[in-house]
Amino acid sequence: MKRALVLYCHPRETSFNHGIKDLVIERLEKAGVEYRLRDLYAEGFDPVLSAHEHEIYENVPENRVMVDRDCADLEWCDSLIFVYPTWWYGLPAMLKGWLDRTMVAGVAFIMPQQDGDDIKPGLTHITKLGVFTTCGASRWLTLFVGAPGKRTLMRGLRVILAKRCKTAFAAHFLMDSSTPESRAKHLARVQKRLDRLIAVPTPKEG
Repeated sequence: MKRALVLYCHPRETSFNHGIKDLVIERLEKAGVEYRLRDLYAEGFDPVLSAHEHEIYENVPENRVMVDRDCADLEWCDSLIFVYPTWWYGLPAMLKGWLDRTMVAGVAFIMPQQDGDDIKPGLTHITKLGVFTTCGASRWLTLFVGAPGKRTLMRGLRVILAKRCKTAFAAHFLMDSSTPESRAKHLARVQKRLDRLIAVPTPKEG
């Protein structure tokens, strides 16, 4: 891991997620990893995909004009790290909107060249993916519902990254009844899994 893009999404600076984000930055700095932090709420990112953006979504390179900074960040990094709360089993609207607007054709994926073809991955230079979240629901209830937030990133996004992309995931369940001990345990889990992700050799394509 040399260049990490950290996507942080929570509206409150006093949140536990804010502490997770601080830990992620601390570990990256300790490991000498260059990083860019995107604090979507602090930046006032607009998550709404407009009618115009939807109309030009497949028009390369016009489709990236409104989100050029985000596209440049995606092209710059070799690792993606997400820190966010799971709400209603899924991604916060702000984070889902970031995906909707920035994962455009020509950047995130390559459009089919002929009828019947599928899209092709566009972010194959990204070889590591970390996802760290909190959930109000229990583990069993989240899994019963299908864990749509986790699946969106760890499967949906993962499929357009490097073929052998390394991943790390950690979730603190039952956040509404969490304790200082459970939160400390989760931070230790995040640190261990992130450190391992940073240290693991970059997978080679072939």
